[in-house]
Amino acid sequence: MREGGQTLEAKLNEVPDHLDYGLQIVFVGFNPSLRSSEEGHHYANPRNRFWRILHQSGLTPRLYDPSEDGDLLELGYGFTNIVARPTRGVEDITREEYREGRELLKAKLAKYRPYVVCFVGKGVYTEYTRRSRADWGFQQDPYLDGMHEFVAPSSSGLVRMPLSEIIDIYRLLRKAALG
Repeated sequence: MREGGQTLEAKLNEVPDHLDYGLQIVFVGFNPSLRSSEEGHHYANPRNRFWRILHQSGLTPRLYDPSEDGDLLELGYGFTNIVARPTRGVEDITREEYREGRELLKAKLAKYRPYVVCFVGKGVYTEYTRRSRADWGFQQDPYLDGMHEFVAPSSSGLVRMPLSEIIDIYRLLRKAALG
């Protein structure tokens, strides 16, 4: 959609990272949705099941609202994306944006050194590592030395995997990261 000579995406805002030192888990997504850009918070699309998955897997003590994403720093959780530019879908992300995003993400993770990096979707992980495949759960050969890399299903409502199976995978993350 064009408005005044600019695409809708060009007018949207990036969603700020929530990163700090000493975090238990940093969740890494592809990029913000248009709704997240409008709201200024991670996983704000009402069809995205991220917040429900965190709660039902035991990673959070209650169901959080996307507007509370910054509050999860107190629980030891952070948020970032491989690409900062909001888009309608991941198919709108360019190869150049992935290339730049990989380098920026690697620098962020090297700086903050979270205990676990959770990639929210296999595609996020394969774009980051340039590997052709990944299994669910912890990766045996971390891309970044010394990192515990966990691959979890995307929380998008478009994912066809049953929600109960997605939650079970996130429970593995909870057990490993929180005991």
